[in-house]
Amino acid sequence: MSQTPTRADFDHYMVPNYAPQQAIPVRGEGSRLWDQEGREYIDFAGGIAVNGLGHCHPVLVEALTAQANRLWHLSNVYTNEPALALARSLVERTFADKVYLCSSGGEANEAALKLARRWAHDHHGEHKHRIVSFAQSFHGRTFFTVSVGGQPKYSQGFGPVPGGIVHGQFNDLDSVRNLIDDDTCAVMVEPMQGEGGIIPADPEFLQGLRDLCDAFDVLLIFDEVQTGAGRTGSLYAYQQYGVTPDILTSAKSLGGGFPVGAMLTTDRVAPAMAIGTHGSTYGGNPLASAVALAAVEYIDTPEVLEGIKHRHDLFREHLEAINRQHGVFKEIRGMGLLVGAEMAPAYEGRAKDILPLALEEGLMALVAGPNVLRMAPSLVIPEADIAEGMARLERAVARLVAGQ
Repeated sequence: MSQTPTRADFDHYMVPNYAPQQAIPVRGEGSRLWDQEGREYIDFAGGIAVNGLGHCHPVLVEALTAQANRLWHLSNVYTNEPALALARSLVERTFADKVYLCSSGGEANEAALKLARRWAHDHHGEHKHRIVSFAQSFHGRTFFTVSVGGQPKYSQGFGPVPGGIVHGQFNDLDSVRNLIDDDTCAVMVEPMQGEGGIIPADPEFLQGLRDLCDAFDVLLIFDEVQTGAGRTGSLYAYQQYGVTPDILTSAKSLGGGFPVGAMLTTDRVAPAMAIGTHGSTYGGNPLASAVALAAVEYIDTPEVLEGIKHRHDLFREHLEAINRQHGVFKEIRGMGLLVGAEMAPAYEGRAKDILPLALEEGLMALVAGPNVLRMAPSLVIPEADIAEGMARLERAVARLVAGQ
């Protein structure tokens, strides 16, 4: 590069579908980042629950570097060793019998929905095509997944949405009973709604969905793009609930920052995705697969998973202390290291106002809608970084309260 890129270059050269902060990070290590000016930040955002092992974790760097010196890409005319090793690892660690690899969570969810409709078509006929999802859910940005997602603002203005999609109320089983019937092919649900506000599912709700799906021969799809790969304190959240889906999608922390997605399913369902029915140019890419395998093997250990539960308690304790001092939160909730703090009525809709203040204090955080402050840090974030990050958050919250 002949000159150093600036934030103004984004407005000049990039399509304006994002509005990034002014700081441009250039280096990361663990749970800390540094921008172009050398300023340091503690990262509670984790690339929106993506950087599961923080930045430049040595295990992932080693896996990427080793594979980069061997093989980068093959078309799906061939398979490759890292993809096969990753698929086997996911099967051995979960309910699944088969794995489909792709490049993102949106791709994984697109594949899951297409598989569900194809399976129902093959086994029951064209009439069985309806999909039940939930208000405030989020499943990706492809036109199919954004239509299944329960936030109409993401599909408005793009023309007619795909048909056969209905939405119930999350954690309200009666609303699903009124929607599911013999024409339904799939129910798609997040075990914990992420973009919808960091809302964990009630165990009885997920079990009730399983029972309804069994009664109507409907496939149950768990979208674990955000909750999976250790985020909630188990490798996948369904394992904590004891409710097994027919299809599960995974991405984000699965690659630790490298773009990768996966759809997991059973031998009962997988044959519907026959040769030529679906594909992904970069799916099963050797680089992505090698990194994801290293991430899964590192995360799925008692030390890391128990550590996530301990860190959850630390986050909750710090947030409760901040709230006792400033009274800005109505509720603190979440699972593992996906934590949400809903704003109190006096600060309704102002979660986003905390973000620039936190950035000025040297902390990166997120929102989940306008009313929930969201944190999704590294699953192995040091306790000292949690404490320092929370001190910075407290200063940001104090400034919000003071009207700065």
